[in-house]
Amino acid sequence: MCWSATADLAAGTVITAVGVVCVLRVRRARDLPVAALPVLLGAHQLVEAAVWNAGGGCGPASTAWAVIALPVLPVWVAFGVLLAAAPGARRVLWGPAAAGLATAAVLAYCLATRPVDAEVRGHTIGYGVAVPYAPLVVAGYLFATLGALLLSGDGGLRLLGAVLAAGAVVCAACGGWSSPPPGARSRRRRRCWCWAGSGADRAGRAARAPGITGSGRPGRTAGRRRRRRGGPRTGRRSAG
Repeated sequence: MCWSATADLAAGTVITAVGVVCVLRVRRARDLPVAALPVLLGAHQLVEAAVWNAGGGCGPASTAWAVIALPVLPVWVAFGVLLAAAPGARRVLWGPAAAGLATAAVLAYCLATRPVDAEVRGHTIGYGVAVPYAPLVVAGYLFATLGALLLSGDGGLRLLGAVLAAGAVVCAACGGWSSPPPGARSRRRRRCWCWAGSGADRAGRAARAPGITGSGRPGRTAGRRRRRRGGPRTGRRSAG
C-alpha cells in the first residue's frame, strides 16, 4: 500500500502477524509456502517503509523492494499453489510454474544489471527499472501469479485470484502507469505506481513507457536538424 512510512509500517506489522498465525496453524508441510505468503507480503510492506524513510532513490531498500516484488513473488506464488493443490489439479499448474521461473529469470537479470529507482510523489512511490520485452514479461508475471490462483482448483485460492485480478484491472483503469519525466534517459524504463492491496499491486505493476531523449524537448531538436539541412537562417520571418 502507499500513503506514508507509518501506514506501511503498521500494515506490514499486521500482515506479518497474520502470516505467522497462518504458518503456526499449518498441518501439511506442502501448505507452508501459501501459508507464509502473508509473511512475505508483510515484510515487503516493512521494506517499503524503509524506502519512505530513505526518501526513495536507488538505495538498498529500493532494491530489496524490487527483488521481492519482481523475481521472488512469481516463483513463490506459482510453486506454492502447485505444492498445495490437489494431485488432480497439479498438471495444469505446471504452466504457471514454468512461466514464473522464466519471468523471474528475466527480472532477476534486470535487477542484477540495472539500477532500481524509487521516487516519492505525494502519498505514492514510483519504482522504475528497465525491463526488455515488457508486455511479454507482464503476461508471464500475471500468468504465474493470478493464473496459478485461478487454476488452483481450491475455492479460497480462486476467490483470492479473482479479487487480485479485479484489483489489477482497477489499477490499470485508474491510470496506474505513468511515463518518465522530461529529460529522462533514452532507454525504455518501467515506471510503476503503488496502489492499495498487498498482493494485487505486485501482480499488476509491470508496464513500460518510452523515455525521452536529449533535453526532453524534441521540437527544438527537430528544428535544429531542419535548419542544418536547409542552410542558415537568413533573417526574421516576414509577416504575411
